[in-house]
Amino acid sequence: MNTQLAQAAIEADPDLPIIRITRDFHATPAQLVKAHTDPDLALRWIGPDGMENRIITWDARNGGEWRYVASRAASGPDLNREEYVFRGCFHTVGDDVIVQTFTWEGQPDGVSLETLRFEDLGDGRTRLHAQSLVDSFESRDAWLRSGMEVGVNDGYAKLDALIAAGTVAP
Repeated sequence: MNTQLAQAAIEADPDLPIIRITRDFHATPAQLVKAHTDPDLALRWIGPDGMENRIITWDARNGGEWRYVASRAASGPDLNREEYVFRGCFHTVGDDVIVQTFTWEGQPDGVSLETLRFEDLGDGRTRLHAQSLVDSFESRDAWLRSGMEVGVNDGYAKLDALIAAGTVAP
C-alpha cells in the first residue's frame, strides 16, 4: 500500500486574512489528534526536514500552552545554530478538533488563531482541514512567501511515515 499521499493544498482566502490547508492521511481522526497533541510524537514530525525540535512546554488540554524550539546546525565559519522558537495556547482539544494560537517568537506580535478539524472519510482515512487566521493580508502573504509549504509538506510526509510504521497507535 502506498502510504504517501498528495501534497497539502495550501490556499489564501481572497476575502479574509486566512490560510487554509487541506491534506488526506491514511489514519483515523484519533491518530491525527494524538500526533498533534502528544509531545513525543509532535517532536518527530513537525517542521521541515533537517530541523531538530525540542519541547520547552507542552500541555495539550483546553487552556494549556505549548512552546518548542526548532533548530538547524548553521553552515559557515561561526557554526552557530539557527534557532526558531514557536509558542501558543491550546484553546480546545477535542476528539476531532483542535483550536490553538500560534506565534513565532521572531515576530511576537504576529499571533494566528488556528483551527484544525479532522474529517473521518472512512476506511481508516482522514482529511485534515487547517485554518490560520492572521491579523492582516500583509501578514498572511508574508507567511505564504516564507516557504511555509516546505515545512508543512515535509512535516506531513514524516507524519505519514510514523503512521505507516505503526508509531501512532489508533
